[in-house]
Amino acid sequence: MCETLDDAALVALVEERTRAEAVAGAERLAAIAELTRRRLDAAEEESSRWVCDPWAAASAEVSAAMGIGPRAASKEMCIGLALRDRLPKVGALYAEGKLSSRVVSTITWRTRLVVGSDVLARIDADIAAAATHWGGLSGEGLEQAVDIVVDRHDPAAVIKSRVAARQRDISIGCPDDPSALGSIWGRLLASDAAVLKRRLDQMVAGVCEDDPRTAGQRRADAMGALGAGAETLACQCGKPDCPKAVRDARADGVVVHIVANAAALEQAKGEPPAAGEPIDATEEETSKPAPEKSPVALMIGGGIVPTSLLAELLRMGAKVTTVAPPQEAEPRYRPSTALDRFVRVRDQMCRFPGCTRAAVYADVDHTVAHPDGPTHPSNLKCLCREHHLLKTFWSGRGGWSDLQLPDGTVVWTAPTGRQYRTKPGSAWLLPGWDTSTAELPTVATTPTSPQRTLKTPKRRRTRDAERNARIKAERARNQANIAPRNVPP
Repeated sequence: MCETLDDAALVALVEERTRAEAVAGAERLAAIAELTRRRLDAAEEESSRWVCDPWAAASAEVSAAMGIGPRAASKEMCIGLALRDRLPKVGALYAEGKLSSRVVSTITWRTRLVVGSDVLARIDADIAAAATHWGGLSGEGLEQAVDIVVDRHDPAAVIKSRVAARQRDISIGCPDDPSALGSIWGRLLASDAAVLKRRLDQMVAGVCEDDPRTAGQRRADAMGALGAGAETLACQCGKPDCPKAVRDARADGVVVHIVANAAALEQAKGEPPAAGEPIDATEEETSKPAPEKSPVALMIGGGIVPTSLLAELLRMGAKVTTVAPPQEAEPRYRPSTALDRFVRVRDQMCRFPGCTRAAVYADVDHTVAHPDGPTHPSNLKCLCREHHLLKTFWSGRGGWSDLQLPDGTVVWTAPTGRQYRTKPGSAWLLPGWDTSTAELPTVATTPTSPQRTLKTPKRRRTRDAERNARIKAERARNQANIAPRNVPP
């Protein structure tokens, strides 16, 4: 495509397309801001107290249009509204392609505590005058550049680092984790960290000297066992007379479904034990769809599971259950265990466009509401709680609607009439597995009652009130530190 261009032309093309990308991004955010404002202005006041409120409903339209999750869509809405209503001069530079999306995102985030239209206008003007020179700054440098301008006009609006105790957190998993491993990092209170270290040391010391794992692998396995409620770490020396050879509590603790085809199971059965390798024995149930040629095993809500790890799980007694598509409808509202399992294994994740929340944490929804629609796999799908509420309380005339096909495909129609198709996660994770079930006859549905909104979960206070309270509290904390700073030496 670019092979005939010389070096200077290549660089010029990069610059040109970078500007064009910024212009397109600004136009997209302007459209998102306008759509959001229309949805919020048209909503009834009562709906602002719903858990799935007008903001969430607008977020669903944005996420479906962009193919992103609800949190990412909400971020786009916040940036778009900030450029439109709070920082129009910055927005104009972005629309001209003079600022990158990274710079714009940082500016809108670091000015979120500013209140007062006059102060905001001055900050907008000063940032716009300088921001075209900020593109080469690092992330931290960019934040500092914005903070300097904010501090000049509204010191209480500068975003401060919270005190150390407020920064405690634990994060599990990272997109670039290798298969079979999940990273964990975070901060605890010093006292809690000391207690955890002593507990892990005790568990690690409880295995015999012939355990093949390294000290680090034992600590990692002890953490997993602790999470499953274990008090001891099972020894892996393999000796039948080992006094430390207790049953690994992770095999009984938490059920984590691993979906594997027959080829993966057969290959795993032939794997030799991997001495010294970390294992995860929290698995109690391994679901086996129809056979495929290549071995595939994956964790619902997780990543690919190597055959070696699957072999360890099987040796430790993981239960293997064959999952076959049920063909008959069930007589009650709640699906049986087998039907529930099939739907979750088939779908893998929430079936709303752009949503990737794991099926194990989702609700099983009747596409055609029960009792008009049967409890049948062709009428059941996984929806996370947010999108389940969206379908329940933002459907009907002028709202969302959905149609489910026998292979599990769901066709969503947005309030604008735009349509989006989502296929079950198994269609691309396990492409050889035929999940088709019976085609159901079209049934007459009972009109939705206007009274149904009385049952929607409510917020303690509206989203706007919650946001304003957070801003007020954070400004108050900042203000308390401004007075000492201004005291002369």
